[in-house]
Amino acid sequence: MGWLEGQVAIVTGAASGIGRAVAARFVAEGARVVAADRAEGGLATLRAQLGSACATVAGDVSLPDANARAVAAAIASFGRLDTVISNVGVFDWHKRLDRLSPEDCVAAHDEMFAINVRSHALIAREAYPHLRDSRGSLVMTCSTASFRGGGGGALYTASKFAVRGLVYQLAYEWAPDVRVNAVAPGGTVTGLSGIDSLGSTGRRLEEDERIVAAVGAATPLGFAAAPEDHAAAYVLLASADNSRGMTGTVIVSDGGLLARI
Repeated sequence: MGWLEGQVAIVTGAASGIGRAVAARFVAEGARVVAADRAEGGLATLRAQLGSACATVAGDVSLPDANARAVAAAIASFGRLDTVISNVGVFDWHKRLDRLSPEDCVAAHDEMFAINVRSHALIAREAYPHLRDSRGSLVMTCSTASFRGGGGGALYTASKFAVRGLVYQLAYEWAPDVRVNAVAPGGTVTGLSGIDSLGSTGRRLEEDERIVAAVGAATPLGFAAAPEDHAAAYVLLASADNSRGMTGTVIVSDGGLLARI
């Protein structure tokens, strides 16, 4: 404990799932956190849990305003910014490209990439001057789908490959001032949802017992991960003392799934 003592972090997608687990673990490690998400109720619950170590920003981080407010909140509430955990994402439920109309393909592509890719780019851009000043770090959430097919449909997989590309490019551009890394979780029991343009926003991974069971059966360690199983990887990458030489690194936390390929 105490790996992040005195640090200030922004965590996007923090109202539930991996983002919530990371925010809680960061506070336990001594950090103060700005939690950003669209779900105001989830943010209120998190704030009640974490107390004065947590500030919240409600908004859509696929748009510039919420990111600007999150960075401003970090500076106003805690006086600095050391780490950004960019963690927003949605799923396409393995939707096949050839089964989409041209119009649905355009709409689904734009929505998927706005949330899964543009949100990372926007918070990175907004936070960069402060991360440069603190010699801080940016940690994005990739996926096993950032490395291979089969972890989702074509749009989801393409978006996750794009996130990995963003990690590599920013690590190259921003060195030596800012370290840029990622965590790639495997199948995790969270409230991961779909998108409006595919009619699947109400669908949640954690509520689909068949998929949860299939993920556990396909994972060499034999279980579908909980969000808390990944939190320590984010702590490691945020800690300059413990990952000083790591940039352009993607830590895979998938129970051995990629080892089977």
